[in-house]
Amino acid sequence: MATDTHDHPKHTYPVRVYYEDTDMGGVVYHANYLKFIERARSDYVRQLGNDQNAMRDAGIVWVVRRIEADYLTTAKFEDELTVETEVVSLSGVRLTMGQLIKRGETEIFRATVTAVCMNALGKPVRLPAEIRALL
Repeated sequence: MATDTHDHPKHTYPVRVYYEDTDMGGVVYHANYLKFIERARSDYVRQLGNDQNAMRDAGIVWVVRRIEADYLTTAKFEDELTVETEVVSLSGVRLTMGQLIKRGETEIFRATVTAVCMNALGKPVRLPAEIRALL
């Protein structure tokens, strides 16, 4: 059964668009939005106290199982963006986060990301209790 976590605060993560992030048209290349939201998720769980290196050493890693993404408008070189991340739902085996990239108040990109934990053999495992407690 999923746990409602809407009372958990949003995490914000700043991103500046560099030249290397853009395509031939001068806009952010579509795959780079996934990199931006990955950095924000990693920063979020780190700030919560989740040590991903310790998890890996214990034989458990986070794996993205599903991403649903909407490209709403473009971002360009030198734009200052903010990635907002919040927990949408949490169960014994699955963490779903909503992520939004904004330039000021303009929504650029929106995604729903579902992550699970896997062991060293590539088998899904329950999220460790200490992880669920953090989220």
